[in-house]
Amino acid sequence: MLLIKAVKLVAIGAFCTMLGGCVSSSGSKDALSDQEQAALNLQMGTRYLDMGMLQVAKEKLEKARELDSGNANIYNALAVLHERIEQFGAAREYYQEALALDPDNPSSKNNYGRFLCEQGNYSEGVVLLEQTVQMPLNNRKWIAFTNLGLCYVQLNQSEQAERAFRQALELQPDYAPALLEMQRISYQQRNYMSARAFLERYLGVSQHTPKTLWIAVQTERALGNRKLVEKYQQQLLTLFPGSEQAQQVRTAVNR
Repeated sequence: MLLIKAVKLVAIGAFCTMLGGCVSSSGSKDALSDQEQAALNLQMGTRYLDMGMLQVAKEKLEKARELDSGNANIYNALAVLHERIEQFGAAREYYQEALALDPDNPSSKNNYGRFLCEQGNYSEGVVLLEQTVQMPLNNRKWIAFTNLGLCYVQLNQSEQAERAFRQALELQPDYAPALLEMQRISYQQRNYMSARAFLERYLGVSQHTPKTLWIAVQTERALGNRKLVEKYQQQLLTLFPGSEQAQQVRTAVNR
């Protein structure tokens, strides 16, 4: 189960406007300080990272580090990059460097807490994420709350997990990852009407996955709604024919 990454992406065009223009009308580059050039390379690197263009992202982020080695956000982005290429030791070192430079950076702390949970260091990850949701300057606390809930799920601490997901939704009622988890939790608690309601909210902001459809099948079966069971089964077979959940549907039908 992947937790949610929080690398803030800023549009390159907006960034250039803020600097007064990255390229003049004559085509020559405006004079930029090392820090400004580093910030531009950071923005480009995170954009390429988001697009999945990992090699060029790596080049831009390493250039940014050369220009401004004291910028914690650069190390945060480099850590996420090295996660993507599965160099987890390097990712850990970059996260630690980011937090050494700026211990109060909510994005770095959230990402490192999430990373630790994904690596199985749940207790340490929970501590960092608990700190992140308490940070006054963190204006995206719902992401950290959701990551905290996912970490508690791995620890089989269902009450704490549900509390964290609900806190995320209090801050951001249409946050799809938290809605998805609340659908699952509601079904496990046999609160089927609540599971249906969370699914409806989820579908208002996102699209079905094999997991949402499978839980929907089980939920409507528990509620005795045969037509919806058949509808969701058909969607599973049509939209995700190669999924494990679709195979379970085929197995059940062929019994």
